[in-house]
Amino acid sequence: MARSTFTFVGRAGAPLSGHLEGPEGTPRGWAIFAHCFTCGKDSHAAVRISRALSRAGIGVLRFDFAGTGINGGMEGALSFASDVEDLRAAAQAMAGAGMSPSLLVGHSLGGAAALIAATELPDVAAVATIGAPADLRHILRDFPASDLDAIRSEGEASVEIGGRPFVIRRSFLEAVERYDVETCIASLRRPVLIIHSPLDQVVGIDHASRLFVASRHPKSFLSLDTGDHLLTDIDDANYAAAMVAAWASRFLPLLVADLPQIEVAEGVVATETLAGKFQLNIRSGEHALLADEPTSVGGLGTGLSPYELVSAGLAACTVMTMRLYADRKGFPLERASTTVQHAKIKDMMPPDRFTRTVVLEGPLSDEQRARILEIADRCPVDLSLIRGSDVQTELQSAGQTSSPTTPA
Repeated sequence: MARSTFTFVGRAGAPLSGHLEGPEGTPRGWAIFAHCFTCGKDSHAAVRISRALSRAGIGVLRFDFAGTGINGGMEGALSFASDVEDLRAAAQAMAGAGMSPSLLVGHSLGGAAALIAATELPDVAAVATIGAPADLRHILRDFPASDLDAIRSEGEASVEIGGRPFVIRRSFLEAVERYDVETCIASLRRPVLIIHSPLDQVVGIDHASRLFVASRHPKSFLSLDTGDHLLTDIDDANYAAAMVAAWASRFLPLLVADLPQIEVAEGVVATETLAGKFQLNIRSGEHALLADEPTSVGGLGTGLSPYELVSAGLAACTVMTMRLYADRKGFPLERASTTVQHAKIKDMMPPDRFTRTVVLEGPLSDEQRARILEIADRCPVDLSLIRGSDVQTELQSAGQTSSPTTPA
């Protein structure tokens, strides 16, 4: 996936910079991730969920709210009101750059900020929250009473949160007391996904119940089982990331191929040859080939492995789609080739990565090459892998004749 820096002007007039996680292919939508209280754009949840969304074709901006001190030390005081306005400023800046966000995802206090910000962002189609509080005053329970008294009497104070000092001003307390998250979510009238752990020791599960009751349909709830508030366990973070990506895809426009399939595919039959442990005869109509596994895992090495066959389908579809597009546009493409490699990536969900390397021969301009590569990302097999597919299985007796159209 392509990652770049995205800078915009925040509510206070100062520049804010974040990471833009762009999908490999044509984006089906854009999102903003709002990090948790005193966290940052590089927290486990922010990174893993942003990257999971980008693998699903959704580009994501994740940035540090002003006052977190993540980049460059103490750059001002924490301000929930400015967090909300910074989200709106980020959305406006992305829209101005042709990447109007359709999805907001917020973790903990960032979830509350996302819900409130969305009320004035009509282009946002859906909001997902993770461990979000229903009552912002809940945050103040972790502040020592002496610090709260100092903030109210002196206007600001340095408060230690999570082992780090933060400047908290009176305006933060006023914003926490002014915003009503439950009223905001009730008026949102857009799809909401509420993710929460019943064992969350920072923001109790009762907050999720209140948000769910206050929100309007369509609304969804997902339990994180044994997950903690910060999603420090990689399995919990990956699970949440995959669920957000799957849920959000329902509310974004489907990716469609710009070019039709070259022909209607016939059914494929795989039959054991009984030579070796894995060797298969693959047949489709008049075409036949062998499939096998390498000798290192007990096969004979006489044919492509299953994942190599999937990679071959992606590679072939890519080249055919590029050829059709180049011919239709009159581009001087002399020859195209594609190499596809498959790997299982540890700690990534889903773990499968297909890496595609394209070679285009001919006197093509930079613009023509870019347009051909863009259409390669939308070949039918590519879109099937990105969207996922429905697989149905039926049992047939050995005496029956197999039909190419019978699901298998």
